Amino acid sequence: MVNFFGKSIIYLANLCVAVHFLNGSVDGAALKHEATLEISAATINHSMALVQRMEALLNHGNGSDVTLHVQTVNTDEVKVIQVHTLVLSLQSDVFDELLQTRNSSVLVLRETAECAAVFDKFIRYLYCGDITVRLNQAIALHKLASKYHVWDLQQGLTQYMTHHLSSDSPTGHVVGWYQYAMQIGDVALQNSCLQYLSWNLSSVLHSAEWSSVGEELLLNLLQRSDLVLQSELELYEALETWINQNQPSTTTAENALKAIRYAMISPQHLFHLQKKSSLMGKYYESVRDLLFLAFQFHASSPVQLAKYFDVNCSLFTPRNYLSPAWGSPWVINNPTRDDRSFSFPTQLGPSGHDANKRVTWNALFSPRWLPLSVRSSYPEHGSMQPTRTDGGRPRIIITPATSSPDFAGVTFQKTVIVSTRKQGKVVVRHVYNFHQSTEEVGDFLLDADLQRRTSEYLIDSSLYLHIIVKPLYHSLIVAKK
Repeated sequence: MVNFFGKSIIYLANLCVAVHFLNGSVDGAALKHEATLEISAATINHSMALVQRMEALLNHGNGSDVTLHVQTVNTDEVKVIQVHTLVLSLQSDVFDELLQTRNSSVLVLRETAECAAVFDKFIRYLYCGDITVRLNQAIALHKLASKYHVWDLQQGLTQYMTHHLSSDSPTGHVVGWYQYAMQIGDVALQNSCLQYLSWNLSSVLHSAEWSSVGEELLLNLLQRSDLVLQSELELYEALETWINQNQPSTTTAENALKAIRYAMISPQHLFHLQKKSSLMGKYYESVRDLLFLAFQFHASSPVQLAKYFDVNCSLFTPRNYLSPAWGSPWVINNPTRDDRSFSFPTQLGPSGHDANKRVTWNALFSPRWLPLSVRSSYPEHGSMQPTRTDGGRPRIIITPATSSPDFAGVTFQKTVIVSTRKQGKVVVRHVYNFHQSTEEVGDFLLDADLQRRTSEYLIDSSLYLHIIVKPLYHSLIVAKK
């Protein structure tokens, strides 16, 4: 009995092992067969033909069970479109509800003139999944996508507007897109428009779009220090034109004029404005104190002024001025080739007291700059001697050629403006602010593939930069109350 039981155990164990190996062989064969099938698999794609059939279905109205009557509000115009309940219901929950509750085969929709004009394009998107958009159609299509909850189209149109801010249009479109973004609460689109207008303000001031800027946007722009323009005088003259064209309220005009940084305008030009500007004559009382401070700023050194006034305010803070006194353009051909150096002069500061004083700056561009955390373990060989590595990133260092006692009470902010070409127009791609090295900002040309000739940061294989040096007067000396 014991021997029989032991033999039975051995038999069952052997059977289990045999079954295990048999299953393994079967599984292995199945996997091998599946792998063979996978290698021989191919995709047969007739999606374009399907799109064409869907478009034909819409154009010919075959099998249509609903007729859309798109009425333009406040007019007798009606656009008739034959559609299919299944298609519209699949694409839009709003259409699904409207179609489920309709009382007849006709569905009446009321749209503004701009939306009615592109409604057929909107419906075609629901059938075909693609759409051709023009600058003057973006808002209307975005309104329809939002109204009927076609979220993919809404997102696509937002991206379209963000990527086409620099496109040319007869009367401009960025201001209109900004105002629309404000209405619908699209903060991302609003910020993109505001940044584009700020960084390209000089060209906007001389375009037909400038007169269409609303009061809220105007005051928003005037408060910013990152405006890129030729000079503060250019901004004042553009504001004068805007006020004459738009005739705003007295409060708006006064608030706008108070936002001009008169200390950044030379005394000669300030005297000229007081004498010749009709706008200055009309609102002189509202800006008289600011002009008085500006003239005091020009008549004394910043260090002396700081003993009596708070110089850490917007009146004494430069914007990004492109005129030669503030900096210089720098075009770097084949920027990945090797290190480049460049010297340029600027004024010591905008104060009339420093009008004849100049500072020479040395700029060094390195396409492969070793990060500070790694470089700190090496002995220093001077601030203008970079350590290079194949794994580094582009860097710029800007230092004065000599030191001067005139630097007391002032720090110098460096700004590097990177321009690119979009839709055939040169626009500002990015603005970087730092004190000595772009290492301080961390993201300098972080996404720029300078090795690629078609990089969006390059123009004809060259890096187009503009360097600005801005003296900042802050509380190194405490102002007396």
